[in-house]
Amino acid sequence: MTETQHLLRHFLASLAYRTQKALRGAPDGFADFQAGAGTRSPRELVRHMASLLGYTRTFFIGGVYRAEPLPDMEAEVERFHALLADVAAHLAAGTPLREITPEQLLQGPFSDAMTHAGQLAMLRRLAGDPVPSENFIFAEVSADRLGSDQPTPAAPSSKWMGKLIHFGWRVSRWMNRT
Repeated sequence: MTETQHLLRHFLASLAYRTQKALRGAPDGFADFQAGAGTRSPRELVRHMASLLGYTRTFFIGGVYRAEPLPDMEAEVERFHALLADVAAHLAAGTPLREITPEQLLQGPFSDAMTHAGQLAMLRRLAGDPVPSENFIFAEVSADRLGSDQPTPAAPSSKWMGKLIHFGWRVSRWMNRT
């Protein structure tokens, strides 16, 4: 695997991590939360993120992709992670890109999807249940872990320590840092 393929796979793993961080422990009804007229709900954002990954896959295998609405948020999240893993597998296998460069992949659909992961976190705040902040440099991101089974924060902000302890999240690594 080339260094570029490795970095793109790591970017996808970061996308999986940040998406699950924004969704983990979301309150009931969050999937359909509406921040205002003309804005996507979290469920619609996750479907759009899956669509971006499906579109990305067409640059490896051809064809077209359209993400039809699924019955619930869990199914949308499952599809998102499956497509993420599929794109990462094409990168790992060295499947050649068609009509696009790795840089265009990063600046286009990959960056767009990461923007939407941030929007999910912002919607959590607007819904009254903010996502705890974290120093992502220390996050346990792995290109081999692309599903919804993402680890809990490794270096949460001290502002959120009480909330993290309340929810039983691992903080020992953060607490032992000097």
